[in-house]
Amino acid sequence: MDSAESSPEPLHVVIVPWLAFGHMLPYLELADRLASRGHRVSYVSTPRNLARLPPLRPAAAPRVDLVALPLPRVDGLPDGAESTNDVPDHQRELHWKAFDGLAAPFAEFMAAACADEATRPHWVIADCFHHWVAAAAVQHKVPCAMLQPTAAVIAAAYHPHGGPRAVTRPRYETEETAPMYDDQGASGMSTVQRWHLTKNRCALAVIRSCVEWEPESFPLVPKLLEMPVVPLGLLPPSSDGGRRADGTNGSAEHATVRWLDAQPPGSVVYVALGSEVPLPLEQVHELALGLELAGTRFLWALRKPSGAAVLDDGADMLPPGFQERARGVGLVTTGWIPQMSILAHAAVGGFLTHCGRNSLIEGLLFGHPLVMLPIFGDQGPNARQMEAKKAGLQVARDESDGSFDRHGIASAVRDVMVDGEARMRFVAGAAKMQEVVANTQRQERYIDEFVRHLRSHGVAIATDGKATTAATS
Repeated sequence: MDSAESSPEPLHVVIVPWLAFGHMLPYLELADRLASRGHRVSYVSTPRNLARLPPLRPAAAPRVDLVALPLPRVDGLPDGAESTNDVPDHQRELHWKAFDGLAAPFAEFMAAACADEATRPHWVIADCFHHWVAAAAVQHKVPCAMLQPTAAVIAAAYHPHGGPRAVTRPRYETEETAPMYDDQGASGMSTVQRWHLTKNRCALAVIRSCVEWEPESFPLVPKLLEMPVVPLGLLPPSSDGGRRADGTNGSAEHATVRWLDAQPPGSVVYVALGSEVPLPLEQVHELALGLELAGTRFLWALRKPSGAAVLDDGADMLPPGFQERARGVGLVTTGWIPQMSILAHAAVGGFLTHCGRNSLIEGLLFGHPLVMLPIFGDQGPNARQMEAKKAGLQVARDESDGSFDRHGIASAVRDVMVDGEARMRFVAGAAKMQEVVANTQRQERYIDEFVRHLRSHGVAIATDGKATTAATS
């Protein structure tokens, strides 16, 4: 244990993630890791979101205070719609408006915490849209760090049309990101404006990445952001990450795991595209028919479209007769599944993924080569990054609208799962990335270095209320 870690005074860190499980879960891992080192963490979200998080490890739980701030009611937003996963696309602007309504209760929380030196936070860590979190930190003279996405996403944002170290984005992806610059209707503020307001009030950027994961992009970030940047490492999930969000753990007895038990080693491609942006029905059909054409075994975690009435087995989302033809070769499920237990299973030999950050890290933790089908957000840059590292292959897409067909699915799945020479190349590339993700000692060292930086990073509050760096070491 280093001298910083042996300090008698534990840090008190406030963590405020964005209201999406792709943010809440990894930063719960950060809270867990800080608490296991003896530090105190206030982890702030809304009541329903906190109730759906997996339990903390027993060693960490007593030092993590789950702070529930009620999400304000907004006309038109469904009751209980607290995470982005609960909100249909056409109501996103209402969710942003509700999110902004958390500013007042968060300010009250900060005022109460700072009223007593025994509870005063040493740092606030705000997700990148949380300008009002950073403002409250500045008001109370508590240094604030800004959570940032991957280095590849930051580099793409600053060089949107590519460059010497970047691959040009497809047209459909460029058009998909354009609304980030527009006001979000009812909320009256664009996501880019939120990002800039947050950044301008923070003394430090912290990023869920490391130079070993993205050596081509990470060194560019401090200069692009014009502020110090500290890596958190990849925050891979704990070994018991397959636990269910409601606290139960029946992974070993789950029907999907029992089905995998009957399959040959390395024969199954696991298909999971997240739940934030469901595919249109016609694209679900093309994916299904592509899996059928590929002829490989598959386990498909098919997500129900938001707000749609879908049968439990997903039959009315699939092409006629598909499940009968796939019986014995493939399994489709629409319910909760223990993803970590599935990815750890010997029968799984590849991962067809949307390239969400959590899914990439989980898949590569077990060395699975990737069939990549990015849908939105950071997924496109993530996929290009992994393709450049030969860890997998993207499905061919239409340049204008991003659509794909069954033949593109079948071709990519065969290359990754069946074709001997191609598969060997992708398995080798995935294994190199596994060495980064699964190196527990290295990943824990990043957390130790992060703590040392929080201890040593002095912050002055400028007269205009903006946090500025006074010293780094």
